[in-house]
Amino acid sequence: MQNRTIDYSLYLVTDRKLSLGRSLLEVIKPAVDGGVTVVQLREKEVDSREFYREALGIKEFLDSREIPLIVNDRLDIALAIDAAGVHLGQEDLPIDVARRILGPGKVIGASVFTPDEAMQAEAMGADYLGLSPIFVTATKPELMNQIGLEGIGPIRRATRLPLIGIGSMNEINACSVIRAGLDGVAVVSAICCKPDACAAAAKIMQEILRARRQV
Repeated sequence: MQNRTIDYSLYLVTDRKLSLGRSLLEVIKPAVDGGVTVVQLREKEVDSREFYREALGIKEFLDSREIPLIVNDRLDIALAIDAAGVHLGQEDLPIDVARRILGPGKVIGASVFTPDEAMQAEAMGADYLGLSPIFVTATKPELMNQIGLEGIGPIRRATRLPLIGIGSMNEINACSVIRAGLDGVAVVSAICCKPDACAAAAKIMQEILRARRQV
């Protein structure tokens, strides 16, 4: 799946602990019905075999809906299930190394915080950038600083890559961050924590579309 075919508008990042006792697939299915366009599978506390089995089932569903699956951090899992690609943080495997392993046909996303990091990630072969965190978020307590609305513009001017914001993204601020220069919003708790994931996703997508009408 080539980068140009991916719509990054509403990017769901999974979180087992926030899913109200539901399986990840029980959150993903209604969220896709509500408008999610990309799913990132993020698992920090399960063993590799369980991760692999879970990822296979999720990919089967997403393939049926033509929604790309991105795996957080784990190149081995991404390769094993033939995922659309991987998302890498600043402490993960270097982007150029991941590219050699994955080849040209897979998507690589990279987390960045500054214009310099954005330019470096683009030069190393990233396909899209996750700006993290736009706002300080409870799901990433180790990140104490935030990019903020005012920080989006300088990063937008530093790169031609699609920019996806993560960090307390929800239906309240989705419109403003898109208008500030983002191509999409990555959501964790604003969908995973909601009993009705379909309605939650639909509200956020409505705000994204509203922002684009205003630009």
